[in-house]
Amino acid sequence: MQHMTLPNQLTALRILLVPVFMFLLLLDSPYMKLLGVVVFVAASLTDIYDGYHARKYGLTSRLGAFLDPLADKFLITAAFLIYVWEGYLSLWMVLLVVLRDVVVTVLRVYAEWKNKPVVTSREAKYKTITQNVFAYVIMLLILLKEKEFTGEDISALVKRVLHSDYLDYIMLLITLYTVYTGISYLVQNWRGLSSPSPSR
Repeated sequence: MQHMTLPNQLTALRILLVPVFMFLLLLDSPYMKLLGVVVFVAASLTDIYDGYHARKYGLTSRLGAFLDPLADKFLITAAFLIYVWEGYLSLWMVLLVVLRDVVVTVLRVYAEWKNKPVVTSREAKYKTITQNVFAYVIMLLILLKEKEFTGEDISALVKRVLHSDYLDYIMLLITLYTVYTGISYLVQNWRGLSSPSPSR
């Protein structure tokens, strides 16, 4: 348990909150959906704080470096899957994003096994930011479509936006960039991982 520092505990909490916000967002109640968005935002904020806390107090660890991006992937993937379920996004694009994340995660596990942990690229960080912003925008639209919060006219307008092709166009760009970062990640790290492991 020596690795369960506060940053790692917050990362674990972020993972545990994933099914909670999914359950709340899928309920047929605008107020439960609002609570689900609050849980999602709270989970996202733990990512900011745990990184800051780890750097400030020198609590960075290989476990944390591995779990932190994994927790982010769980959070965003869960949000995208909800959007697919609700009919806002196409399944095939979300599946490509998930496939990319699975491949990269397997590579990271292999790197840890070979005692050669890999570092997240700048492009991958931009990918994460883009996905997060898009997830937040759709989540905001989900709240705005509830007439209890915005009234009939705005609710009707937002529903048209949510079921238009615009979100799929944006998701297509995000998917293409996500796949590109995955291929780039493999190319940059495979040569180093193919060489003999350092002595442990």
